[in-house]
Amino acid sequence: MTQHHAYKHARVVYQGHTFDATEQDGQLRLADGRLVAFDQVQWLPPLAPVARPRTVIALGLNYADHAKELAFKEPPKEPLAFVKGEASFIGHQQLTLRPAEVTYMHYECELAVVIGRTARRVKKEDAYDYVRGYTVANDYAIRDYLENWYRPNLRVKNRDTCTPIGPWRVDAADIHQRPGGAMNLALQTTVNGQVTQQGNTRDMIFDVATLIAYFSSFMTLSPGDLILTGTPDGVVDCQPGDRIVTTIEGVGALENEIALI
Repeated sequence: MTQHHAYKHARVVYQGHTFDATEQDGQLRLADGRLVAFDQVQWLPPLAPVARPRTVIALGLNYADHAKELAFKEPPKEPLAFVKGEASFIGHQQLTLRPAEVTYMHYECELAVVIGRTARRVKKEDAYDYVRGYTVANDYAIRDYLENWYRPNLRVKNRDTCTPIGPWRVDAADIHQRPGGAMNLALQTTVNGQVTQQGNTRDMIFDVATLIAYFSSFMTLSPGDLILTGTPDGVVDCQPGDRIVTTIEGVGALENEIALI
């Protein structure tokens, strides 16, 4: 059996230039071969310029415990999804802006699936062949603006700076070779170092393969497209100055801070 070489991919700005990079022994190896420290770069969303997402799909209420937390008596019977714009994405260690008048804004730690090749009418048993990799997304929601739990309106989920993503895009093979693959990854969120959310991807109502098969049954998924798979229970209000770390086992720890607009 051929041993797969593990890669964590990043996209960063170093000395005014943008680079694709990979993790090597606790440092970043830039595309030109230089090794630099993590704190010497500005982190960007780990999305390749040659395959940026045409479509970003986000799931609502995809964990039964989160649906219960929000007072839904029964989980959804088919995926509840909405489309996001790429403009909401920011990188690791960047600032998310909270409007001054808002009373409740919460994180959502989510496994993000990066599509690797054109997917059209994919069978569930073949779905993982279409995954390029995985990353961590923190899809903040502002409850004040929420009019429809099932289909959040634009001001809730498409705000500039409100979807940190990264820091890594991890090769699909690195996740799929783990016991349980993508459907057995621990999720955790901390606010100022205190654990506020814990869960596991095995508790998704609709797993990754089901989602790819479902969406590709009526729309074409293209290389670089993203599926944000929802969050477990344990969301709390985040205030200016709070530092939030959303971590997914095997994928990475995504950190950012809340600032006031």
